[in-house]
Amino acid sequence: MPKENFYGLLEKEIERIDESKTTKRDEKVISGFTPEHRAIIDGKEYLIFNSNDYLGLRHNPTVKKGEAEASETYGAGPGAVRFISGTMKIHKDLEDTAAKFHSREDAMAFSSAFAANLAVLHCILKGQSRNSLVDKDVLVISDELNHRSIIDGIRVAGLDKPNKAIFKHMDYDDLERVLEENKGKFKRVLIVSDGIFSMLGEAGDIGRIQAAADKYDSEFEEGIITVIDDSHGVGCYGASGRGCEEATNGKCDVILATFGKGFGSDGGYIAGDKKMIDYLRESAATYIYSNPVSPGTAGAANASMKIVDSAEGTELLSKLESNIEYFKTKMKETGFEFAVDSDHAIQPLLIGDAAKSRELTDNLFEEGILVTNISFPVVQRGRDEIRVQLSAAHSKEDIDEFVEKATRAAKKAGIL
Repeated sequence: MPKENFYGLLEKEIERIDESKTTKRDEKVISGFTPEHRAIIDGKEYLIFNSNDYLGLRHNPTVKKGEAEASETYGAGPGAVRFISGTMKIHKDLEDTAAKFHSREDAMAFSSAFAANLAVLHCILKGQSRNSLVDKDVLVISDELNHRSIIDGIRVAGLDKPNKAIFKHMDYDDLERVLEENKGKFKRVLIVSDGIFSMLGEAGDIGRIQAAADKYDSEFEEGIITVIDDSHGVGCYGASGRGCEEATNGKCDVILATFGKGFGSDGGYIAGDKKMIDYLRESAATYIYSNPVSPGTAGAANASMKIVDSAEGTELLSKLESNIEYFKTKMKETGFEFAVDSDHAIQPLLIGDAAKSRELTDNLFEEGILVTNISFPVVQRGRDEIRVQLSAAHSKEDIDEFVEKATRAAKKAGIL
């Protein structure tokens, strides 16, 4: 049958991926956690250094209580999409909390930050219906290392090539060059960037991006809209956990983030002016036609966001900052090289070879440590890394154990 020819191609593609040492499908299955929050895999305990739970809030008793109480009140699932079966109060409470957290007029929760990016970019770049007054006479300008969800959001909008531009990674002079070259050529511009870039832990300068937008806003009939996806920043970066906006003294038009990283829960959200949020509630397909997160998840996220915005959150943020500095000092003493000098919980150890980075990951797994190796096409060829992710839940003893075992595992792999 001709269909078998296609399945043969799939088999060869899987073989190609496996041979390149970039396989991702062989996930480790975690059956539970110890009281110290070590993962249990096949009966063995593992220290976790590859989690986005930067403040350790997924195991926080208050967060779990928020989840349990919401599930008890509203049930296990949402029942349907919000415009069909109605919005549960817990979802509105969560959106109100998010809006307040970001000092915005309104906020809007999605099933994931990926879904939020698809919706926001599509709707701002191009109206959702044939009758929409929002046309596609727009230029989108994107940082060259933006997350896949941003790239796919732009692709979904289906813009022609002249309507898309890229500026060099975190090069805001180059962003201004693109704006200068396109003055008056489009009705509006959308500038989109990550806040924290997830592979390297670099922090985008939201202040510089917004300054460039303000400088050129009058050159376009409908102005310039800025959208920042700070999923790895909000909740764990900045003096009070407000992410790159806070750290770089900037404020974008639409802030997009997740409850599934620093806040230890799940789901994505955006915050901005009420007019923008009202338009997106009427236009965003991944909001209108997709279930929201479960009531329990919303309850957990609501509790978690309130913790970050409290004295307890301040203490956790301080603990995380201390752990980052301690880790960097210890790893440099052993001779490891960092891909960049990051002050975020993401600490990328530069290996430079896909096979070696996979070998180091495997060696660490044997030592009882969970880390993730990152290789092409996620990073550039020759920039293969081990992405270590720190948490406020780590103790100094945990970090010491990691350093000792990583040194031994790297020597075994011929890296050190």
